[in-house]
Amino acid sequence: MMMLLMRISFLLSFTSATDWNKFAKDSLKSAIKPDVNTNVAKNIILFIGDGMGMSTITASRIYKGQKQGRPGEETVLKFEEFPHVALSKVYGVDRQVPDSAQTATALMGGVKTNVKVIGYTEDVKTDNCSTESITKRVYSILDHFQNAGRGTGVVTTTRLTHATPAAAYAHSAQRYWENDKDLINAGVTGGCTDIAYQLVNDNYDIQVAMGGGRRNFLPNTTTDPEYGKMGKRQDGLDLTMRWKELQLARGRSHQYVWNNQQFDSINPMTTDYVLGLFENSHMQYEVDRNTSSNGEPSIAEMTEKAINILKRNKNGFFLMVEGGRIDHAHHDTKGALALEETLAFEEAISTALEMTDKRETLIIVTADHSHVFSIGGYTNRGNDILGLVEPFDAEPSIDGMPYTTLSYGNGPGTNFTAGRQNLSGIDTRSFDYIQQSAVPLQFETHSGEDVPIFASGPVSYLIHGVQEQHYVAHVMQYAACVGDYANDCDRQIETVQTCAAFHISYKSSIFLISFLIYSFFS
Repeated sequence: MMMLLMRISFLLSFTSATDWNKFAKDSLKSAIKPDVNTNVAKNIILFIGDGMGMSTITASRIYKGQKQGRPGEETVLKFEEFPHVALSKVYGVDRQVPDSAQTATALMGGVKTNVKVIGYTEDVKTDNCSTESITKRVYSILDHFQNAGRGTGVVTTTRLTHATPAAAYAHSAQRYWENDKDLINAGVTGGCTDIAYQLVNDNYDIQVAMGGGRRNFLPNTTTDPEYGKMGKRQDGLDLTMRWKELQLARGRSHQYVWNNQQFDSINPMTTDYVLGLFENSHMQYEVDRNTSSNGEPSIAEMTEKAINILKRNKNGFFLMVEGGRIDHAHHDTKGALALEETLAFEEAISTALEMTDKRETLIIVTADHSHVFSIGGYTNRGNDILGLVEPFDAEPSIDGMPYTTLSYGNGPGTNFTAGRQNLSGIDTRSFDYIQQSAVPLQFETHSGEDVPIFASGPVSYLIHGVQEQHYVAHVMQYAACVGDYANDCDRQIETVQTCAAFHISYKSSIFLISFLIYSFFS
């Protein structure tokens, strides 16, 4: 009843053609006079919503609006306000529907590769250590920024050694070789090193690295400080200690942290390097997050801390921020949880926008892939996005039982032996509710459709049309004049307005010189 009254109230206050026309005219005006920024990007922030496909974005915008007491469909997420949008084709070299290792390698490395491969060209075969070589390595946008003397950072809600964050710094024929035990269990020989080892020993110049995954950095003789579990490493290395030794040897101001209290104690004005490992495995979902001193920071709080540290680099910085648990919620077909994670991710984007200048900072928001997640049924305007389809009689189910607006093409939400569950009286808004799915699988899968790319800032107009996913990495390199485009960049670090003022000044000078010459010879 409450939703019905809210919908009626909204429609009564918003039915005139004038209001709809205003929506369209405002959008048209902004398009007629576009803010074309041709500056060199001093900073780049790449936000990757893992699994945040278009259906997730649509459902999240409605969910956000309904949480605010509105019908929801008219809501705009912060990154949807960005002036430039494109579509990304996410397939991999060997997969029509990709995994996160190959998609993250494309987004940051600029080439497509094989499934589960991180930071290598397609010449490296999945699970095959013997095919790895330096000549086949793909260097990421983070590598290019470091080579240019600019700051770098990685923030994620997954393990720091998980596929997406790992693609920023690591090289591996298998995304799941996160610690040396994984290599041993897989019978790997040939000198390949695990991802956690690479982060600490090969990438100690990354200024900020924050996420989960302590178990991959601690030896199996060391107890995790939070849960009492033992670490996974069998080589006896405590990589957290090793990281501190490497920073200390270089005289750097640094801090290793694993809880909120320690995180809050970081002074970004005096601390240059941070390693934050806030969970034994992945970080907690936002709805479950422990916010006490023993808990962990939000993705928005980590983003804020990272920017405050990195912006002190006068040459600029690159930061990758991953909302990684959107993907995990979808794999468990927990739609409400996925939407809540998306809104937490949006908050991090809003934080970055508030802290940076769009004249010098390119911000790109995209997904690595989508999910088999759908919004269906001829529901009324303002119908609870997490609820049952109303009106039911618009397209009733054949079995006569109600169904939800949100559902999955496959996943754990099916039991063909028992038949489809009758949802009458079931709380489908619960974060633990498992959405129904068509094909029974232990975990729901990715999907292969294109995902959107949103961009704001220097040369963001290059994000346009339908592009191959690895195009994003090339746009970032060009925008910042690094990597393949380090010597192919003659743009100025000026605003459009400054350029306009320069041209006016230039014309005035020509006029003055002409007048003086004329006066001299007259």
